[in-house]
Amino acid sequence: MTALRRGLFFYKMMKHFRVAALVPRVNVADCPFNTKEIVDMMDEAAFKGVSLGVFPEMSLTAYTCGDLFHNDCLLEGAYDSLRQIVKASERHSSVWVVGMPLKLGGTLYNCAVFIQSGKVVGAVPKCFIPNYNEFYELRWWSSGRGLDSTVEIAGLNEFPVSDRMIFATPDGVKIAAEICEDLWAPIPPSTYAAMAGADIIVNLSASDDLAGKYAYLIDLIQQQSSRCMSAYVYSSAGYGESSTDMVFDGKAIIAENGTLLESSPRWQREPHCVLADIDIESLRHDRLHHNTFTDCRKANAAECFGYKIVSLSPAPVIGDGETLLHYYTPQPFVPAGDVDVDKRASEIVNIQCAGLARRLQATHTRTAVIGISGGLDSTLALLVTVRTFDMLGLDRKGITGITMPGFGTTDRTYNNAITMMQTLGITIREIPIAPAVTQHFKDINHDVNVHDVTYENSQARERTQILMDVANQIGGMVIGTGDLSELALGWATYNGDHMSMYGVNSSVPKTLVKYLVKWFAVKSEDEREKKALLDVVDTPISPELIPANPDGQIKQVTEDIVGPYELHDFFLYHMIRFGRSPRSIYRLAKQAFAGIYSNEVILKWLREFMRRFFQQQFKRSCLPDGPKVGSICLSPRGDWRMPSDASSALWLAEVDSLRL
Repeated sequence: MTALRRGLFFYKMMKHFRVAALVPRVNVADCPFNTKEIVDMMDEAAFKGVSLGVFPEMSLTAYTCGDLFHNDCLLEGAYDSLRQIVKASERHSSVWVVGMPLKLGGTLYNCAVFIQSGKVVGAVPKCFIPNYNEFYELRWWSSGRGLDSTVEIAGLNEFPVSDRMIFATPDGVKIAAEICEDLWAPIPPSTYAAMAGADIIVNLSASDDLAGKYAYLIDLIQQQSSRCMSAYVYSSAGYGESSTDMVFDGKAIIAENGTLLESSPRWQREPHCVLADIDIESLRHDRLHHNTFTDCRKANAAECFGYKIVSLSPAPVIGDGETLLHYYTPQPFVPAGDVDVDKRASEIVNIQCAGLARRLQATHTRTAVIGISGGLDSTLALLVTVRTFDMLGLDRKGITGITMPGFGTTDRTYNNAITMMQTLGITIREIPIAPAVTQHFKDINHDVNVHDVTYENSQARERTQILMDVANQIGGMVIGTGDLSELALGWATYNGDHMSMYGVNSSVPKTLVKYLVKWFAVKSEDEREKKALLDVVDTPISPELIPANPDGQIKQVTEDIVGPYELHDFFLYHMIRFGRSPRSIYRLAKQAFAGIYSNEVILKWLREFMRRFFQQQFKRSCLPDGPKVGSICLSPRGDWRMPSDASSALWLAEVDSLRL
């Protein structure tokens, strides 16, 4: 297969790669026992479709053998174990990495040995040998830095031994190894290996437990995976190691680009493992997108380009219909998990406030104008503006909130708008737009009974004109209310609600807007305000440009027209953050929204998203200023540069090729 064809195969097929961090029971210096434990775990992991399985440091012998490492009986036992494990690997196509001592030319090395399909593929020695406290390993091991040799032991095939090797699958996944202390070095070997192309770093470790060490180790692994833009698979010695001077809790940890994917419960006395599917596509995207990674590789060319690439055989591939062992949250913009909710929400709002405060000060503006509809976006903009005025020591009465009832305004949104303005203590103005818009319809000869785009946009532009003119009257600034989701879909009237003097919500997607308004409600000490805010959260999203139903309820529900915002926010996040194709987004969405939306619904709105995203770029090309609060922003001056004439043909064709 040519390099080009291999690259195309990777692009089409290799999106995820299943890895496992495995922690077997060990008996110190009991190689037969350890071998059986390892082989049993190999069989079980292979049954689960694992492509790469990683065992701890010195897993064949146990780590705490001490001076027994210099005894030929133990070394021969380790070599015999290796023979048996290599034989057992014939049953699988998975790649296995075990820890063992290797003697080369009268020198003993602590090695990570790669095994696949009945062969030893290669061995990577430990580079940094600790010589402090309980870890006085220099007594037994030599550093493998600069080692480049081959060895033939135990009647097995000859294989390379080097600290500068990358193991590559035919479909493009590249794996490198380091051992325990290597990670703690100022520049871990994995740093250079990643810049040389390794997507996955494995670490065979024997890290003893000390109070507070585990939390530090987790941070260290996450940080290293982030700096390397790689996955990091860490397996550390566990139950059965000698407790003479140390205790080992058997850590199994998998991280990906700064995110902890999986970790095992600590202090288990039984064999255990964690599995995860590494998102190779996202790693490759980030390396492509961030020039810092490429520049570092160029700056360290001497260290990065001397790696030996060792070819692996094909490993198990995750089928298209198979559930991924990788959690993708259905709401990627909304804080979740163990995140401190109050701290994160406060941080986002403070970013918005800081941006607005600076703009007010820079323009010497002490008044602001906001259109208050009683919907989510204008509510968040109002709350942010009030907080900003408080920060600056400005009178809240300097904020003029204008409610502009139109043909579709309902009592529910109107009453909520009035209540919020009253409880927040701002200046309230009510300017109905129906008379002005009706006159406008006469001027342009439009039938008021024809509820088309002209009917709707005329109202939106009338409201914007009022806001701008009132701002001129009072020497104020019009605060924009439109959010990131609306910008992605182009769900804004050009030169209507599309325009303002500063858009505080411009990088806040709809799912996050709802989250933040609810956060404000929970924190509010005013019961009227809290009740109104919670009702805003529960109100169907609507521009209210079409007359209400006979019972006074909202008739024009936005999500009935453009689709659920939580789907669109998911599509937006994965397309912009990771550059994913429609095929990839669809697969992840099916898993994230299983039991919530059918595949048919997901596919329908994915097509609509792609169509609108390309079609509406011209609106994003002339956005007002606004603060960036997260990793996704569509400002033409910052994160997103796209011609308004770009064709959506490729993306829509791929969507249309997808099957339910």
